Amino acid sequence: MDKKLLIDQNRVPKHVAIIMDGNGRWAKRQGMNRIFGHRNALTAVRESIQAATKIKVEAITLYAFSTENWNRPKMEIDALMNLLISSLKKELPEFMKNGVKVNSIGAVENLPKSAQKALTEVIEITKNNSNITLTLALSYGSRQEIVNAIKNISKKVVNNELSLEEINEKTINNHLYTFNLPEVDLMIRTSGEQRISNFLMWQMAYAELYFTDVLWPDFREEHFYDAIINYQNRERRFGKTSEQLI
Repeated sequence: MDKKLLIDQNRVPKHVAIIMDGNGRWAKRQGMNRIFGHRNALTAVRESIQAATKIKVEAITLYAFSTENWNRPKMEIDALMNLLISSLKKELPEFMKNGVKVNSIGAVENLPKSAQKALTEVIEITKNNSNITLTLALSYGSRQEIVNAIKNISKKVVNNELSLEEINEKTINNHLYTFNLPEVDLMIRTSGEQRISNFLMWQMAYAELYFTDVLWPDFREEHFYDAIINYQNRERRFGKTSEQLI
């Protein structure tokens, strides 16, 4: 049976975030190095975006490269940056065909110039697409994002552009990388690890967390639908009681 048919279209999450974990372990099981795992993860990315588009998810954010990932061996970092460039170019026709608007968050200025150029070009070309927003978290760390937001808000207070009384949740939201995205409804993490690893901590305040043992290179449309179905079987109370929801 097509699992997509089990999904209630009236209760689809607006924003799904994914921690794409397990490439290294997947490669090790094949007797290969970590880079082999990264290269074989593109199908999982493609199928997740396709699945999200089919059920009309508004936004999907992929944790592609964290601030901590800069501590990895230079060979792996270089391979990941080259893979980013080639993948963006390769997937552009699919983005245009499926109405995918590409976005990025993080300290992208720290990426190699060639990667910045490829990313900027794809963002510009896809800017008018409207079926789904694909956000790539690159050189991203949630703590640093929040620190930057606090600094920018503080500057406005010092410059009398903003008063302390005016600072609220909306103010902070407006100073985050994700100011133009809905809050995260569902976070998926593959490979069996159960932590959020400095990813969208503010934005996931009320997100449902879904963990699967499937390694990222093996993740397919059906696994994405499994996560959605699991999400729809949960009761989201946002501090209320079950009786209040009824």
